[in-house]
Amino acid sequence: MQITEIYKSLQGESTHAGLPCVFVRLTGCNLRCSWCDSEYTFKGGVRMTSEDIMSEVKRLSPAGGLVEITGGEPMLQERDLLPFMQRLIDEGYRVLLETSGERPLAGVPPEVIKIVDVKCPDSGEGNTFAEENLTALNPRQDEVKFVISSRADYEFARDFSHTHTLAQRAYAVLFSPAFRKDATGARDSSHCLIDPQDLAGWMLADEVPARLGLQLHKFIWDPAVKGV
Repeated sequence: MQITEIYKSLQGESTHAGLPCVFVRLTGCNLRCSWCDSEYTFKGGVRMTSEDIMSEVKRLSPAGGLVEITGGEPMLQERDLLPFMQRLIDEGYRVLLETSGERPLAGVPPEVIKIVDVKCPDSGEGNTFAEENLTALNPRQDEVKFVISSRADYEFARDFSHTHTLAQRAYAVLFSPAFRKDATGARDSSHCLIDPQDLAGWMLADEVPARLGLQLHKFIWDPAVKGV
């Protein structure tokens, strides 16, 4: 697989936020979101065998634990990724897969926890989510996330959640304010494209069956720092 980086940090943006986690970040993405904070994954990286990747994961977390497969869009490397995720499961790791849901997810091992980032209109990549992936969601563990940068994005996420009964289909539905991709310096919500307080108010007013999520790592470290 083509790998941008492997590192250990705290999981930052799901119901697993705050837990120690090994991140395996794959290279390559077929989407170009306007607020993307990981454009450095679009190309480059290092070719690594599954054995090499597993060795590094074990070095960082020798006793098992949480591993997140992310990108880029990791499902672009589906042929090698699916058996690798199954190996992680077989060796006692708990595995998260961060994906846009633009690629088919039916073949993902059932034990893998899918965090599906449905793109909102202002990302520039709206309508890329494959709705057949809704049937691949496990309501006991999988999560659906919306990164929101405007009131229009919020209304899209709210309506999509209602139309597709996401509260019943997924374990959690997450609404997260987008960060400016050039954010650096201050570790606070001033870098968010919408004020989290506004988003919280809209969610409360509409009684949306979702939770507000913040990118925890961007409040702990400088938002521009990679590998955290």
